Amino acid sequence: DTSSIDITGKRPPVLVDGVTLNGPTLDIREAESFLRDAMPIIMEEAVWKATDVKEKVCEWRSPEQLKDLLDLELREGGEAHPQILQRCRDAIRYSVKTGHPLFFNQLYAGMDPYSLVGRFITEAINPSLYTYEVAPVFLLTEEAVLQKMIEIIGWQEGGDGIFSPGGSVSNMYAVNVARYHHCPDVKVLGLSALPRLVMFTSQECHYSVAKAAAFLGIGTNNVYVIPSDKRYAAYCCLLLVTAGALPFMVNATAGTTVLGAFDPLEEIADICERHNLWMHVDACWGGGALMSKKHRYLLQGIHRANSVAWNPHKMLMAGLQCCAFMVRDKTNLLQRCHSAQASYLFQQDKFYDVSYDTGDKSIQCSRKPDAFKFWLMWKAIGTKGLEERVDRALAMARYLAEEIKKRDGFRLVMEPEYTNVCFWYIPPSLRDMADGPEFWRNVHAVAPVVKERMMKKGSMMVGYQPHGDKANFFRQIIISPQVSREDMDFLLDQIHSLGMDL
Repeated sequence: DTSSIDITGKRPPVLVDGVTLNGPTLDIREAESFLRDAMPIIMEEAVWKATDVKEKVCEWRSPEQLKDLLDLELREGGEAHPQILQRCRDAIRYSVKTGHPLFFNQLYAGMDPYSLVGRFITEAINPSLYTYEVAPVFLLTEEAVLQKMIEIIGWQEGGDGIFSPGGSVSNMYAVNVARYHHCPDVKVLGLSALPRLVMFTSQECHYSVAKAAAFLGIGTNNVYVIPSDKRYAAYCCLLLVTAGALPFMVNATAGTTVLGAFDPLEEIADICERHNLWMHVDACWGGGALMSKKHRYLLQGIHRANSVAWNPHKMLMAGLQCCAFMVRDKTNLLQRCHSAQASYLFQQDKFYDVSYDTGDKSIQCSRKPDAFKFWLMWKAIGTKGLEERVDRALAMARYLAEEIKKRDGFRLVMEPEYTNVCFWYIPPSLRDMADGPEFWRNVHAVAPVVKERMMKKGSMMVGYQPHGDKANFFRQIIISPQVSREDMDFLLDQIHSLGMDL
C-alpha cells in the first residue's frame, strides 16, 4: 500500500505512546565510524604497548585521583565520540597491563593473539550458550574442547563437562554434584531431608571450597581440614567424624594457589574408593601440567577422580575467563543434578537433535562461549605448542630459583614444585641479624614497601603474602612465553634496587 507515502517518498511517522517507530534509531554509519576509530586505539594501547617490556606495567593513581581523571559521573545526556574515544584511552592507560612480560602478580598473565581474536569474535557476535539454535558454532567447539580435555585427564571411557564462570564456581559445582550423587533427594526435599554432611580438604586448598560449603548449606564447620606436610600437600589420612555424620567428598588440590604444591592423588584416590567418597581434584592452576609429557607426573592419579576443575586461562593463557568443570560420569549426572527443564528454552520437539542443547546442565542460564578462544588458540599452536609453553614456564621457574640461591639477600621459602617461586628479600641492614622473632618481624615489613614502590614506579608487579607462621614473602608466578631469562634477572635486580635501603 503506497497511498500513505508523501511527496518526499517517505511514510508519515507512526507514533505509539509518543514514540516514533519508523526506521531504526541507530545510525549504523555513525556506529561503524566509531568502531573504526576505536579499534586502532585498542590495538596500539591495549595490545602493542601493553605487551612491550619497555612500557610500564601500570600507571598508578590513588582511587581519589583516578575518580577525578576518569570523570565517572553518569549524566542525562551522552557525550560526543571524541570524548568517548578519550574515555577509552584513559581506561587503557590507567589499567594494569596483565599481558606485560613483567606482570607476575596472579595465576594468569601474558597475551595470546589467537585467544584474543577468539574473544573479539565472541564479543562481537554476543551469543549465549544454552541452546544449539542460538549458538551452534560455540556449543560444538565447547564440546570438542571438553572431549579433548577429558581425554588428556585420562578418562578412557569419556565423561561430561561444562565451562563455568571461574574456578570457584567449578569447585562449587563439584560440591553440589557430589552431594547430589550421595543424596539425590536433596534436589527436591532440600537440606532438611539430609544427615549432617562432611567433606575433607587440605589446609592449602583454595578458599572457594569453604565458600561452596557455606553457599550450599553444608556449613564451613563441616569442612574438615587435613594438616599438610612440609611440602604443603595433603596428608593421606581422614579425621574421625562425629557419629551420625555422612562423609561424602574429598577435595584434592593440584597446584595450590600460594606455593604451587600438588596433593598425592593416587593415595587420596585409594582412600576415596575405600570409603565411597567423591574425589574432586581442583586442578584450576596445576592442570596445565597435564599438557606436558615431562611434568604430568605431578598429577599422577588424576584419572581416578570423579570430577576435575581446570582453568585454561591460567597456565595455558586462554584469556579470562576459561574454566572447565568435568565429571567422570556417563549417566547425565550434570543434567540430572541441575536441570529445571525450562519449556521456553529446552523444548523437546525441536527440528534438530536436542541433546546439543546443553544449557540445562548448567546452574546458569546466560553463559558465555569461553571455550571458543581456547579452541582457536589450540587449533593455531597445537597440543605441542601448549606443551612447549608449560615446559618453558617450569624451566624458567627453575632458573629463577637457582639465581635466588646465588644472590645475597634472597632466600627461597621452598624449592618450587611448579612455577610458583616463593622467596624472601632481606635488605643489607638485616643480613647480619640472627634468625628470631625480631628478624622475621623486620623481614615481614619489607615486601609491602617494595611492592608499593614497584607499583608507583610501574616497573613490574609481583605478589606477596604471609603464609601460616611465615613472614611476608614474594610469590613470583611464571606463565607467559614472552618472559625471558633477562626478565628474571631484572626482577631480582629491581627488588634489590627498591628495597636495599630498608
